[in-house]
Amino acid sequence: MTDPIATFFDAWQIESGEPRLKEISKAVTADVQYDDPRTPQTVQGIDALNEYVGMFSANAPGWSAKVVASDTTAGMTRATVAFGGKGPDGNEMIQLGQYFIESNGNLISRMVGFVGTGTKE
Repeated sequence: MTDPIATFFDAWQIESGEPRLKEISKAVTADVQYDDPRTPQTVQGIDALNEYVGMFSANAPGWSAKVVASDTTAGMTRATVAFGGKGPDGNEMIQLGQYFIESNGNLISRMVGFVGTGTKE
């Protein structure tokens, strides 16, 4: 069975809306809720989430998002995601984010993301 969290973040590098929507739809519930520091309010539903993720590929062409670590306790998954690509200076960059994820069955129902991993660097 495919990991819905990996499927969701793999979709972040798909620039075209319809193929990205197809992949996101494989990973999340119809009424998914998503928050991170860049969302002024909760993103609700697959279509709105697809639009939000599309802003990533539009603003960071060539960048990817990959789950680099995850664990689950009491039905809550914590995932560390590496966002990477070429920065403005042409050098490769990686920025980490951490997400707390609730599921309904095998689909993501709610995600809350944070910049970094909570450690002082």
